Amino acid sequence: MKYLVIGAGGTGGSIGAYMTEAGKDVTLIARGEHLRRMQESGLHMETTKKGNYTVQPIRATDMEHYDERPDIIFVCVKGYSLEDTIPFIRRIARDSTIVIPILNIYGTGGRLQEKLPGLLVTDGCIYIAGEIKEPGTILLLGDIFRIVYGVRDRNDIRPELFEVARDLKDSGIEGVLSDNIRRDALQKFSYVSPMAACGLYYHVSAGDVQVTGEARDTFVKLMREIDALAVAMDVPFLADIVTTNLRILDTLDPAASTSMQRDIYAGKASEIDGLIYEVVRMGERYGVPVPTYRMIADKARAEGLA
Repeated sequence: MKYLVIGAGGTGGSIGAYMTEAGKDVTLIARGEHLRRMQESGLHMETTKKGNYTVQPIRATDMEHYDERPDIIFVCVKGYSLEDTIPFIRRIARDSTIVIPILNIYGTGGRLQEKLPGLLVTDGCIYIAGEIKEPGTILLLGDIFRIVYGVRDRNDIRPELFEVARDLKDSGIEGVLSDNIRRDALQKFSYVSPMAACGLYYHVSAGDVQVTGEARDTFVKLMREIDALAVAMDVPFLADIVTTNLRILDTLDPAASTSMQRDIYAGKASEIDGLIYEVVRMGERYGVPVPTYRMIADKARAEGLA
């Protein structure tokens, strides 16, 4: 199948690199100096699992110059850039094209489906610790690389979705076609949102939350609040998310941080609305107390973060 990956940061860039190495038909959409470096000298990967290497050639272009018709589109942009992808997807998609958004924000697939009514838009999430180290270079920390995706309505299942899982496996990526993507995406959110909130509140990286102390205790409290929301939303987790997420956290490189933190520290737009403020709104909507999230949201607002 023909794959298109919109966004070539830590998530999209890593997907593109691994799938290119495996001989899959994949193109990355990028821009600026990052795109220019990839076109000129390939995509450099610095990883703790596979060492440092370069994927060259790698197919990369911008939205303006892409003129193919992909079977599968992975959307790997930040939540605040999602709207910009919609006209592009409308232009290049065929009726049978499947869109798989892989964003940090819970519920993205449903919202994107409303904007793309003629296409199948799944939900999805990813477990990875990657970022752009510099233009043309992706830094990938830790061993975990898992993509979970699925349809919200079982009647929408298609054979191509099983083929995606096989292609990801061929590429060294764990691909999971979920039978309950609402729950599985919320479970991923139960990690990334508390980690982003905790990291921002204490100005710490993964290493500081891996050890016993106030930051780790707060991380646990935030996860418990998401757990209570999951019950109220009628998608209770099948596993103890505190145990599960602490296990994930403790496998990360101590230097790992969340993309939301990095964007805020750099003075850029961030996903704070969807990762922190939205949880407070969800608590109000479902009648679930979220005092720890509210504490962090109040501090963030007082600092002018929006």
